[in-house]
Amino acid sequence: MIKEKIEIGGRELWIESGKIAKQASGSCIIRYGETVIFVAVTSSKGVEEDRGFFPMSVDYREKFYASGRIPGGFFKREARPSEREILASRLTDRPLRPLFPEGFNNETRVDITVMSYDEENEPDVLSAIGASYALMISDIPFNGPIASVRVGRVDGELVINPSVEQLLDSDMELILSGSDKSIVMVEGKCDFVSEGDVLDAIKFGHEEIKKMVEFQHKLVAMHKIVKREVVLKDENTELVSAIDSLIKDKISSFNEPKTKDERYSQIDAFIAEIQSELAEEYPDFSKEIKNYIDHAISDDLRNQTINDKKRADGRDLVTVRDIDVETSLLPRAHGSSLFTRGETQAIVVATLGGKRDE
Repeated sequence: MIKEKIEIGGRELWIESGKIAKQASGSCIIRYGETVIFVAVTSSKGVEEDRGFFPMSVDYREKFYASGRIPGGFFKREARPSEREILASRLTDRPLRPLFPEGFNNETRVDITVMSYDEENEPDVLSAIGASYALMISDIPFNGPIASVRVGRVDGELVINPSVEQLLDSDMELILSGSDKSIVMVEGKCDFVSEGDVLDAIKFGHEEIKKMVEFQHKLVAMHKIVKREVVLKDENTELVSAIDSLIKDKISSFNEPKTKDERYSQIDAFIAEIQSELAEEYPDFSKEIKNYIDHAISDDLRNQTINDKKRADGRDLVTVRDIDVETSLLPRAHGSSLFTRGETQAIVVATLGGKRDE
């Protein structure tokens, strides 16, 4: 059992492991004020095939008992996750997902339970810390650690992990996740603050992230950890050479400005053509051919964005898409509008309740 503390934002943050959930690959309890979360990570054993994506799911749940409440309504049971819980799950998923090594395809779960909530210290930013530490002390391969903080600004002063009350007076709320070297995720909202102020807040938050990453390294050193070996699939060099010879100088054209439908249709047709040409010599490798070409197109787009400062739709890195707005779209609704930005659209409808609803 290990239980240690660190001061973050003027309050003590405790991390405890080895006490409960001994069957999980890794687990810990995070305590910040009187807010307590429990995190457990589990991963399947053996070697699994590449599904084209890393099969990890993050499930963040805030129990009603955490704040001494009972679920409302007829059924006194907790149901599907709320919008807040889904968004908190994503805040943890984003910084973790890129840090699993290539070739590790085992199904992995990160389960986060808010067990106590003091209505002062928000639990969502604690989840990434708990998940990172639980993964570090597990046998699951993970290139961490990472940490998350919330940054606010009250009366011109930057605050780490502001309380719920402080957030009401804050003109910015940023959630930052990162390692000791860089920031990997920024989420949040601001009330008309300058770009320079946002950058100052990011730098300010990163200093606290560095402290928490170093703290995790210190705790991990107290464990005897044996990480499982990642079994990499042998690369078929002959197949790779055959694909490269057929796609050479043909990839960049797919990343020229065009509609999504046109782009994807052209890519699908191109992949089918290459698969057909290699079908006789490599009859059982159509999936590998598709994955290789998809990665080649993605790498070309990344190089184009970084080196040429140009996105897939032709925009530079600072130009924002125009937003088209059409109102009074529906004749019988009290209010309606159509928002269009690029190829993403939203129809928004407002209805005013009658006297009986008042």
